[in-house]
Formats: sequence, structure tokens, C-alpha cells
Amino acid sequence: MRRTISFRDFDWLLLAVVLLLCIISILEIYSATLHTKFVGFHTKQVFWVLGGLGAMFILSCINYHRLLGWIHWLYLFCLVSLAGVLVAGQRVMGARRWIRLPGGIHFQPSEWVKLILIIAVARYFANLARRELSWGDVAKAGLMVGIPMLLVLKQPDLGTSLTYFPVLLMGLFLGGLHWKKALILTVGALVLVVPVWYKVLKPYQKQRLTSFLNPDTDPRGSGYQVKQSLIAVGDGGLFGRGATKGTQTQGDFLPIPYTDFIFAAFSEEHGFVGAVFVLLLYFFVLMRLIQNAQTAADLSGTFLVMGVVAVISFQIAVNVGMVIGLMPVTGIPLPLMSYGGSSILFTFLALGIVMNVRMNRFVN
Repeated sequence: MRRTISFRDFDWLLLAVVLLLCIISILEIYSATLHTKFVGFHTKQVFWVLGGLGAMFILSCINYHRLLGWIHWLYLFCLVSLAGVLVAGQRVMGARRWIRLPGGIHFQPSEWVKLILIIAVARYFANLARRELSWGDVAKAGLMVGIPMLLVLKQPDLGTSLTYFPVLLMGLFLGGLHWKKALILTVGALVLVVPVWYKVLKPYQKQRLTSFLNPDTDPRGSGYQVKQSLIAVGDGGLFGRGATKGTQTQGDFLPIPYTDFIFAAFSEEHGFVGAVFVLLLYFFVLMRLIQNAQTAADLSGTFLVMGVVAVISFQIAVNVGMVIGLMPVTGIPLPLMSYGGSSILFTFLALGIVMNVRMNRFVN
């Protein structure tokens, strides 16, 4: 007997926790921009969240097997849009990452590419049906993810390009990569570090990657962001200074506290207790996503949800690690909390795919 999809199967508990994170984000953006020229950004964030919610519900109604069937056209669109950014993108601070659309809207294709790669990798590895991967299979998957990575690195945008890599790793892991091949690939990646360091990375990118090791060597230059972030987190103590009362945030010492360093601003104002509470919310989101992957109707559904898990968990780990000085500053936003329309919309669209997989669990 065929059962149709129903919003009764929607993961409302997951959505409630996601919206709680969004509310925390809006309140913190308001606090972080209260005495700056960016005041009012929290209102824009509200509209981005509402738009993301609408997009999530729409995408949850489109059977994910259709998305898998459209992936060739979606992937071609992603390559064309990334090439378009390099040719006609708006240059801001030496980088071309956005295409300016009518109405003052800035479209950042690199954020949407993450979603397309999740779908592409899911279809590719699901079609291999868990057989042992050959070197040809690995090479094709590497090219599938590597070409968009190189185009984004050319913008240059190291942070966003790095978020593509976890999708590939998750696909290889779930796709049945033999441990010997994994070891060879790991050694090969380590060998490639040297030419990438000297031939690909820009000087400022190298400074970002090394300054977190010892920010005191250049506290007014490359180490400034890490130094101020550590001061803000430590200044929060156990319960924090209170909303709108953080000295590092309100004194404009903490750089861009409403985007990359929003977790540092939140930690200063709400302390260790508040920071742990937010991390527990993220932990719940990830565990709920993994549970949905386990109950998917087929392999492609599992790969789709785990691809979303890979990207979101990577972004959380890198952003929080950056804030506390354990990871280099790469400009990777904190999902659902950092200000930005592209990041918010990607996350909600990814959740829309997850919801669709969940709602199709019992559909024959």
C-alpha cells in the first residue's frame, strides 16, 4: 500500500531547536551592532530566516529523487555561476565572491555550491551500491568536488572552498573506501601541502593559517583577530557580562562580531554557561540529523543527510575552534548564528532536503 508524504512526518522538534538558535542569533546580532554603523542588521537577519523557512518548506515538498535526477543540470549551473563570479563578480577588498543583482542583493554562488555537491556526491556513491571503490571511482569523486573548490579558491575564498572537502570525505567513508586506499590518499594529501602552500595560497591566507599558533608575535596585525577573540571569551567568565554589556564587543575591539566572531561576542555577554548551552543545541541538531540519516528509505537519502551533517559539523568545529584559538581564521560562518543571507539560506535549504528524506521514509 502506498503512503503519501505528510507534514505529520516533519521533524518539528529539530525545527524548534533550529529556530531557537536563530532567535539567539538575532538577539546577539542586535547586541553586537548596537553601537556600530551596522545597526539594524538583526532586522535583515529576521527576513533571511523567514525566507529560509519558506524555502525549506518548499524544498521539503520536492521529492529528493527528483533532485538526484536533476543533478547534472544543477552541477553545470554551479560551474557556470562560479565562472561568472570570476568574470563579472563584484570585487570587494581584493576578492570576487558576489554577483550584484537588482535591488542591491548580493548573490554568493559558492554557498549554494555546497548544496549541489551534497546532492551530486550522494547520487554518485549511492549508485556505486557500497561496492569497494576503485581508484577510478575515487578520482571521479575527487574531480567532482575539486573543480568547484579550485574555482572558489581563485576568487579567492579559502574558507568556503574548505567546506566542500567534508562532503567528499563523508562520501568516501560511507561509500566503502578501503583503509589502504585511505592511507595512500592521506599521505598524498600531506605531500601536496607543500606545493599548495607555496604556489596556491596568497600571503594573507598564509598569515591567517599561522597566526593562530602564536598571535602574540603580531598582536596588531595578523594575530589581532585571534587575540581579541580570546580576550572576549575569557572576559565572559562563568555567566557573562550581560547582553549589550560586553566591553570587547561594544568597544569595537572584537572584529566583525556579528559574523565570523559572533560566538566570541555571545560568550563574552553570556559566559561559559551560555556558550555551553549553544553548543548543546548544535549537538542536538547534529544527533537529530544523524538519526534521520539512519531511518532514510534508501542509500541516496542516507548520503544526502550525512552530507549535510558533514558540512554543518565542519563549519561549527572550525568557527568555534577559530574563536578559541585552536583553528586558523578562515572566514567560515557559524551556521544559523552568523549574519548573512547566503549562509542562512543554504542551511535552511539543506534542512529542507533532510526533512524531505524524513517525510519519504514510509513512501513506497
